[in-house]
Amino acid sequence: MVRMNVLADALRCIANAEKRGKRQVLLRPNSKVIIRFLQVMQKKGYIGEFEVIDDHRGGKIVVELTGRLNKCGVIAPRFDLGIRDMERWTSNLLPSRQFGFIVMTTSSGIMDHEEARRKHLGGKILGYFF
Repeated sequence: MVRMNVLADALRCIANAEKRGKRQVLLRPNSKVIIRFLQVMQKKGYIGEFEVIDDHRGGKIVVELTGRLNKCGVIAPRFDLGIRDMERWTSNLLPSRQFGFIVMTTSSGIMDHEEARRKHLGGKILGYFF
């Protein structure tokens, strides 16, 4: 079966493993977008270390879970997220103002919505986690 959205598959695997109380999860296939999304999650402290395994096929990622993640998901299609629309999207997706992050792709790379607001950048929305 063909995978339509590898980022959605990876985030669903992480959320399911977190609900089951697992300590680590194996994600496959690998992609640059998944790695950048995981780096944002790691920087914010929602996951632990992750290791990229190159098996000369699709690649694999082993992620250490901390038990802090409640929910994560992908927003499809990747809607445009301007600076003016950011408050509306955060109130729709996240449980509160101080809690959770929206991950977006900008011209300066993949980052969370707070960093994009500080840099005064808009972009396309990838997903969220809290």
